[in-house]
Amino acid sequence: MNIQINKESIAELISDKIELNNAQDALDLIGKCVSKTNRLIIHEKNINPYFFDLKTGVAGETLQKFVNYYFRIAIIGDFSKYQSNILKDFIYESNKQGEINFVQSLEEAKEKLSKQ
Repeated sequence: MNIQINKESIAELISDKIELNNAQDALDLIGKCVSKTNRLIIHEKNINPYFFDLKTGVAGETLQKFVNYYFRIAIIGDFSKYQSNILKDFIYESNKQGEINFVQSLEEAKEKLSKQ
């Protein structure tokens, strides 16, 4: 699905299954979107839960692919359920940078990704 906001095209991953397990899956998503947009909305339910355990290294390796290819993403979910202070700090710092955004709603995702 593509969303058009202020002349910016934003893709949204819509699926009932886990689509993002590792860095290769990130590259596959980038490949599917790159001809139309460099902005992507992903729902937490489509991300393997071990992504949110920073000790695995999966989040850093996976998100780095999006950064390397100049993709801005928004991950929609309820991140308050994760008790890790390291993850909370990671989310805070990511949101400050603006390339990777952890948000709670589709509206917030669209707002973050439609900004230059």
